[in-house]
Amino acid sequence: MICRQERHLIIQARLRSMEISHLYELGTLESTYWWHVAKRQLITEMLKTHVPPPSLLVEGGIGAGGNLQRWQSIGYTVQGLDCLDESIAFAKEQGIENVAVHDLHQPWPVQQNSAGAVVLLDVLEHLADPVIALQYAARSLSPSGKIFFTVPAYPWLFSDWDRRLGHFRRYTRAMMQEQVKQAGLKLETLRHWNAFTLPAAIVLRIVRRLRPSSRGTEFPRVSRWINHALLGAASIERRVGPMFGMPCGLSLVGVITK
Repeated sequence: MICRQERHLIIQARLRSMEISHLYELGTLESTYWWHVAKRQLITEMLKTHVPPPSLLVEGGIGAGGNLQRWQSIGYTVQGLDCLDESIAFAKEQGIENVAVHDLHQPWPVQQNSAGAVVLLDVLEHLADPVIALQYAARSLSPSGKIFFTVPAYPWLFSDWDRRLGHFRRYTRAMMQEQVKQAGLKLETLRHWNAFTLPAAIVLRIVRRLRPSSRGTEFPRVSRWINHALLGAASIERRVGPMFGMPCGLSLVGVITK
């Protein structure tokens, strides 16, 4: 069992291991690259269904700020927290003022019981103690508020790419369920997402294990036509998934309540 100070040092080291160049790349690709666009569309539809605007929306781990910009544009009052100064600078350049540098393991600078939604997109895997972060996130929620999250799936896919991004883990459904339970919260929905790229991801992981890459955390480039096709596939899955569920997928997506 690690103490709070040790945990703080570990998480800072891991998060800083995510190359700043990756963040700058994210700032360039966030508005067009299929992965970021599809994930933002998925969560935006879930937000509109469960917590429609106007409402206070808090995002933990804001990346380059593109998500907050989108949600502000459709009527949410947004607030963002991130451990990287560069992320905060990116967000402010896009007109998002209520953002601050903050360690999600520490009490959140958000008024208790005020937020309709907390969004944690591919964030929990970066945290040494995600249970504590979930507890602090829950304190900021109104009685009917919800936490929306995505995490990477399948521990057996964990690779050097995950390490370079500062990931502590990839998730199974059982792992996610257990962390939510430990936080004293309830898992309202949980399902797989992004099944259509799973075969390619498996092949890529095998190739990288046999032939390690020195390209860091760079996103795999695709042509404009492939990017469009992947967005189309994501759109189909976004409509089919809630009705029938997805038996597999590179990510898990869900909603947590108090």
